[in-house]
Formats: sequence, structure tokens, C-alpha cells
Amino acid sequence: MGYFRLLVVGNGISAYGSYLNLVALNVFIYDVTGSALAAGLFMAVRLATNFASGFVSGRLVAAHDRKRLMIGADLCQALSLLTLLLAPEGTRATLLYFLAVVTGGCSTLSQVALRSSIPEIVGSEHRARANGLLVVGRSLAMIVGFASSGVVVARYGYSAAFALDAVSFVVSATIMFLLPLRTRAKAPAQAAESGPEEAAGATAWTVRTLLRTAPLLMVMIAVRAVDGLGSSSHNIALPLYSHGLDPGHPATFISQFWATWAIGNIVAQQVFGRVAKRTGRTPGEQAFALGACVMSAGFIVVFCGLPTVPAIVAALIAGAADGFTETVYVTRLQAAPDEQRGRLFGLSASAENAGFGLGMLVSGALLETFSPLQVVASFHGLAIVLCVVLLLVSLRRAGAAAPRRKEPAGPDLPAVAEGRS
Repeated sequence: MGYFRLLVVGNGISAYGSYLNLVALNVFIYDVTGSALAAGLFMAVRLATNFASGFVSGRLVAAHDRKRLMIGADLCQALSLLTLLLAPEGTRATLLYFLAVVTGGCSTLSQVALRSSIPEIVGSEHRARANGLLVVGRSLAMIVGFASSGVVVARYGYSAAFALDAVSFVVSATIMFLLPLRTRAKAPAQAAESGPEEAAGATAWTVRTLLRTAPLLMVMIAVRAVDGLGSSSHNIALPLYSHGLDPGHPATFISQFWATWAIGNIVAQQVFGRVAKRTGRTPGEQAFALGACVMSAGFIVVFCGLPTVPAIVAALIAGAADGFTETVYVTRLQAAPDEQRGRLFGLSASAENAGFGLGMLVSGALLETFSPLQVVASFHGLAIVLCVVLLLVSLRRAGAAAPRRKEPAGPDLPAVAEGRS
């Protein structure tokens, strides 16, 4: 795990630059174009790229060296930011959409490659702990990135923010290059020369195949897509809700919310990592469903108009449950064979980005008519319903499998392919 901790540092540094840039770019677009539509179009292009690149990333990760893909993705993002910095001012508005495509595609590729590589980097038995460390690193990066963005832009300008982001990607790529990491079970050439079963998995990984071989995994991916709807709803509703609480200082509650959410996320990862290390067990579908229910319920409670302290407690619980479910989800998907893992995470990335992007559009439209509580409760309520379905199906399958496990093993008994809680 020693080398992996350095990888977490590098990933956290690039994540810091991304969060810093997320704020700086949104303000920069509006300043350059003077159009809220242009800013919205930039986000739409990036989200569309995130969605489309999930499928492409899955194929690339399955066929090529993952370490090189992650290094290349970081360097491409750094180069695109450098191009924006050096471009004449008159061309920057057009280059912004090129930047949206590059950053959207490369960030998804890097995420799919990294998540697919974790079992090979740290060993399958340590993947839950490793995933928790990555979540902690990103949570800390989010806090620092959002907190420092206003200071960096106000004091040093947009160019400094973009340059800092580019440097963060270079640092991340350098750390990745220097670390002696094994990112896959076999070399791409070996994978390509494997038998017909591996080749079919590399070329025909479809939703239909997944439904037939691992239906619970398909339901988990669907839950994550609906979670994306819920996440977009509270992201868009939060500024409106905060303004209603304190029109003079709307940023106060937003800052409290995200800081508390991140603290809950970090605490959950620490507890999860220690419990997993002590017990040697990894939670499965049932724990994921319960955690997602708690997370969505926590976000709904935040918008119920409670006093500050109870609302912050709800945000803390939502953050803890959010971190827990993400780690359980990623760890569960990583149990898939290495040759299938890349396409599985590519499909997952596309589903999550599709849910978030659709939620951004629908939530914004609904908030013109309905209150933040109504919108957030509707989207997160849908996630709770789907989680209950997942929990019931998982319990039913576990109950049906229990009698078979008590019987003596015979040649006609199929192996259990799915994880259990």
C-alpha cells in the first residue's frame, strides 16, 4: 500500500486542480461571453462528453495499458489548459468548448482506468481500503479546491487558476509515471490472444449480457444512475434554498453544507477502512442499498427547513452514507474479472453521467415551478424506491441460495457469481 498512498496524493492533487478549475471556468466563461446560455452550453458539452466517453473508455481500458492511459489523460488535460492560456483573447471563447471535450473525455478515461486497476495495484483483498483512501483524497481536494478558488481568482486572476490546474495534472502524471505499478492481470497483448471467452467479453460487453450474467450488478448501476439524478437536484437546489434561508449571505449555508458533507465522507472512509481491515469482509449489495437509502434520506432532510444544527447533522449523515456507498459500489464492481472490469466501469461511468446530466436539465426546469424540497424529495425518493427494490431482490436471492449452500457440492451445482452482503 506504500506506493498506492503516493498515487492517492497524486490523484488528490489533480482533483484539487479540477475543483479549483470548475469554479474558475464557470465564472470565466460568463466574463468572456457575457452570456449565461454560453456557460450552460459549456456544461452541456462537458456532460455529453462524459457520457459518451464512458463507452469509449471501457474499450480503451480493456485493450491498452492502463497506466499509460492515465498518464496520457493527465497530460492531455494539462496541454489543453496551456493552449487556453497561450491563445489570443479573441479565440478563447471558442477554445472553451474544445477544453470541455478534452477535460470531459480525459477525466472519465482516467477514472475508469484507475478504478479498473485497483485490484491489480493493491491486491483484491485490499481494494476496499484503497477505494476509501481515494475517496478521502478527493473529498479533501474538494474542500481545498472550492475554498481556495475564490481567493486564487480574485487575487491572481484566471490565468493563475488555469496554470495551477495544469501543474496539478503534470504532477499527477509524473507521480504515476515514476511509481512501479502493475495495473492489470495480464498484458494487453496477452489479453488479445486469450481464448474466445475473453475475446467475446472484450468485444461484446453489452447491457443484455450483464443482465443475463449479473442482474444485481445491473440494478446497482441503475441505482447509481438515479443517484446521479438526485445529486444534480440537490446541487442545483442548494443555492436557491440557501438564498431563501439568508438572502444577505446565501453562501454561508452552502459552505457549511459542503464542508460538513466532506467531513462525514472522510469519517465514513476511516471507519469503513478499519472495519474492513479487522474483519476481512467487504459489504455487498444489501449494504449498498441500505447506505444509499440513508444518503438520499439525509439529503431530503437537509431541505426540510430545519434549524441550522439539525440540517448540518443531516448533511453529515448524508456525506458519511455517500462515501460508504461509493466505496461499496466500486469495490463490488472490482470483483469482476480483470478482462471485463474496464467495460463494466465504462458502462457505469456513462450511466452515472447520464443521470447527472439529465438531472441538471430536469431539475433546473422543475425549480421554476416547484420548491427545492419538492424537487430534491422527488429525485432522491425515486432513488430510495429503487434501493428498496434492490434490497428485496438481494434478500430473496440470498434466501434462495442458503439451502443450496447447505447441500453437498455436486458436479451440477453452478458457482455463485455474485457477491453477498
